Amino acid sequence: MPKKKSVKKAAGSFLEALDDISKFLDSVSSGQSKEHISWLYNYAIIRLYREFERLMLHAIVGAINNDTQTLSKKTGIRFPKHLTDEVCEYLIIGTGYFDFKGRDGLIKTLKRFLPDNYPLLTTIKKNKYSDSLERLSSLRNFAAHESSTSKKVALNAVDQERIASSGSWLKRQNRFEQLSQMMRKLAEEIEQLAPY
Repeated sequence: MPKKKSVKKAAGSFLEALDDISKFLDSVSSGQSKEHISWLYNYAIIRLYREFERLMLHAIVGAINNDTQTLSKKTGIRFPKHLTDEVCEYLIIGTGYFDFKGRDGLIKTLKRFLPDNYPLLTTIKKNKYSDSLERLSSLRNFAAHESSTSKKVALNAVDQERIASSGSWLKRQNRFEQLSQMMRKLAEEIEQLAPY
């Protein structure tokens, strides 16, 4: 029988990705123009969001894959004891792709598949991660789209009146590092609390 997805391993992979992003920023920022450094931080927030999205998808797959009763209790549908990773992923995203809109959207997505007391959900719902999750989503969207709507949401998330770009905001005052450290704490907590 193939190995089951591991929520702990997904969190560990995310932590490794955080290290890679930091190394990338450290290695290419020196000697660059201010504009280029902003672009690097735009890329970094997009990459951080992508890795977090992957963590969340793999964590939900792992939760279902290791204990289908988790999903059965939530949906009222009796699932077989063993489901492949691919079947679990299909149950989550269907023929589309995994996406959520901000912290509230992520919580709503998690609630579709996990009971309210499941460690992944209770960790994401903690107030101490609220600002970081909102900033991650809004700054990523602004970096990716640069629309007036994404800019308004980003301004609200960072509590500022002006922002030129996500990268220009993140490169100042160690803001990217602070956000990255909060995401690290979140992933470490998920890794610690995950039953598998």
